[in-house]
Amino acid sequence: MAEWLIEEGIGEDRAVLFENGQVVAAKIDWPGEIAAGSVIEAVYLRKGRVVGRGVARLPDGSEALIDKLPTSASEGATMRFRVKRSARRESGRSKLAQLEPTDEPCRPAPSLRERLDARRVNTLGRDVWEELRAGAWEGEMHFSGGSLQLSPTPAMTLIDIDGELPPKQLAMQGTEWIGKAIRCMDLSGSIGIDFPTLDKRSDRKELDLALGEAIGDWPHERTALNGFGFVQIVSRVGAPSLLHRQQLHREGAAARWLLRRAEQHGGGAGIMLLRAHPRVISALCDEWLDELRRRTGWSLKIERDPRLALDAPDVQIVEQ
Repeated sequence: MAEWLIEEGIGEDRAVLFENGQVVAAKIDWPGEIAAGSVIEAVYLRKGRVVGRGVARLPDGSEALIDKLPTSASEGATMRFRVKRSARRESGRSKLAQLEPTDEPCRPAPSLRERLDARRVNTLGRDVWEELRAGAWEGEMHFSGGSLQLSPTPAMTLIDIDGELPPKQLAMQGTEWIGKAIRCMDLSGSIGIDFPTLDKRSDRKELDLALGEAIGDWPHERTALNGFGFVQIVSRVGAPSLLHRQQLHREGAAARWLLRRAEQHGGGAGIMLLRAHPRVISALCDEWLDELRRRTGWSLKIERDPRLALDAPDVQIVEQ
């Protein structure tokens, strides 16, 4: 039986779907952001170039796009909006959140636990989440004889299959892992897959059927495999994926990883020392550190170490 389990960490909620003891999907959420599904008040700043469109200023000072803007709306007025899509950072740019006017009462978006009806646990197991996180951080998933290279771009998420196997065998084996990557990194939106080139039409048809089986229960539309081995998949854009969080929010992702390691550190006597790259330390906020103290009972010492890689923070218990 499949079941969602969730860690509600500091600055980050992490959920994994287990089925027969195996990880089959994962999702991530960063609480505190203006998320899709929430109803908020924002200031209508100006009209857009298209009728019914406009720009609003959100409570955090950022801007968002308005759709279905009534002609009676006055610039400078505070209005109530439902968030249709959260803001999304892309490589080299950011996509603004999308809003729609509403008369509904203000409310936060449902939490990840509520959306998934997940069971809360203290830990998913360090190795379970570390494998998922590391794959997203590196943009790689390895399988016997090959690997997937995943790259978030402004246009789409690109997946390239590479390896030493013969082209057909590599493509067929990679197809199964594409299904795993989509679910375990929670990919959505436009996805482009670059398969090894297959000369025979019959081989391409067989591969196309295999891809359909691998992602058949995942809502999407896709093109047929072309002669160059490329397929485009389109699905509804969801929350920022685990891949996007780790690839495009490096410091924030690393800071949350440091907090997870600290929260799950074993006992002892002394002070908890958090050592990390200066950019990671700068991403830590006082609210998170206060919550870490509350959850663990430790006094904290923070140390900036530029010799450490962004994703290699260190947690130790040292003498007072």
